[in-house]
Amino acid sequence: MNNLLTDNPIALQALMNETLFSTGFAIDESQSNSFKEDSVINWDSSAEEFVYKGDKSTGVLFILRYPSFPYFSPAAEEAFIKTIGALQLTPQNVAIVNLANPQNPNDFKRIMTFFEPKKITLLGVEPASLKLPEIAHNSYMKGRVATVFNTFSFEEMFADVNKKKLFWGEFKTLIGA
Repeated sequence: MNNLLTDNPIALQALMNETLFSTGFAIDESQSNSFKEDSVINWDSSAEEFVYKGDKSTGVLFILRYPSFPYFSPAAEEAFIKTIGALQLTPQNVAIVNLANPQNPNDFKRIMTFFEPKKITLLGVEPASLKLPEIAHNSYMKGRVATVFNTFSFEEMFADVNKKKLFWGEFKTLIGA
């Protein structure tokens, strides 16, 4: 266990694919305190109205809600990069906003005003939480300014291959449009 580079349980969960059980070993107090400090999320802060990653000028916006991470879980980030990369996009040329960040308003009108998106993908964010009409999963709502695509979070897609296939077919259509 001395070779581990992290003791963060969320990171370990993403890295491990087997259930592990403790043999009753003890953690000294100094390790216990450092773990508590590491498990606190350090949200980015910004002078702008929203904290986001990437480039909002391209008109492509991903909205997610990951309370445990500044943006994505490690596995979800890897899947996201591969997914958008297949369509010649990168995290640098799209905008990504995590509504779990306490600085980010959970207000669709303010999101539209700030980001001015043309294509919005809700990754596991329920449209009703943004006061939008109901949009079925893997469906679109075309507005006057932007098209909103409601889909699953990456964690939901990891758990169900059919959800991943449904997402991919519709996502290609959205980005290609």
